[in-house]
Amino acid sequence: MVKGDRAQWKAKYFIKIQRLLEEYPRIFIVGADNVRSKQMQQIRVSLRGIAEILMGKNTMMNKAIRGQLASNPSLEKLLPHIKGNVGLVFSKEDPVLVRDKLLENKVAAPARAGAIAPCDVIVEAQNTGMGPEKTSFFQALNISTKIAKGAIEIVSNVHLIHAGDKVGQSEATLLQMLNVMPFAYGLVVENIYDNGAVFAPEVLDITDEQLLSKFQLGISNVASASLQIGYCTQASLPHSIINGFKNVLAVAVETDIDFPQADTVKAFLADPSAFAVAAAPAEAEAAEETKEEVAEESEEEESDDDMGFSLFD
Repeated sequence: MVKGDRAQWKAKYFIKIQRLLEEYPRIFIVGADNVRSKQMQQIRVSLRGIAEILMGKNTMMNKAIRGQLASNPSLEKLLPHIKGNVGLVFSKEDPVLVRDKLLENKVAAPARAGAIAPCDVIVEAQNTGMGPEKTSFFQALNISTKIAKGAIEIVSNVHLIHAGDKVGQSEATLLQMLNVMPFAYGLVVENIYDNGAVFAPEVLDITDEQLLSKFQLGISNVASASLQIGYCTQASLPHSIINGFKNVLAVAVETDIDFPQADTVKAFLADPSAFAVAAAPAEAEAAEETKEEVAEESEEEESDDDMGFSLFD
């Protein structure tokens, strides 16, 4: 590319990123390590109509973003996260939908020597189909084996590689011999920018039920603290009213003070048997209903057992 063409290409790049920054409210900062050009093309096709992908040098992306700070100062929050081999995915759709689309486009890949393992690799117990002459190779990796039907058999699961470790030559060779492709590479969401806020992708996994339970727990803690120190808040007010009513009711019971809410309690304390007699008919009705249901079920079972025929018919 000659100098003039390169300058023209840069100008078009800055125009494009300016348009994307103005048009889309959500930006996904994605890691692109080990993603090949063919896979990137497949990802672009799958995101068509949902999102747009922009790749480029970090210096160019930073320069383009700084050029938009005058009109949108919140874009400055993106700058600390543009480091390493990253790209930008612009979208107006639900962040969960875009994240899931990116995850769907991961491609299985073999373990290469020197690569950093993105996940744990466990070799399951199996008959490898390899001849006994390969036994020393497994011994070098401290893998317990035995000979079964003329082939090497791994007797137990082996934790071969830990996530974050560098893959060694022996481990890579073993996985290749076993025809195992333990890794999957694709665009990895590192951070999400949404209308001025930047957050980790784990936030997308938070459900409404989790938010509600956390909110209820917070309200409960505020109410407990308020009641303990005697400071009234909206959270503690219902509890204070109930506790106050209990105190007033206790005073009314011990004295001749009467008010409608206390009359039922006083009547119960004066003659508990009257309430027991009143409750008895309700309990009897409930017991009769239960007996009727049991009788109906037993009749149905009997009719099912004899299939509608008598033994003496």
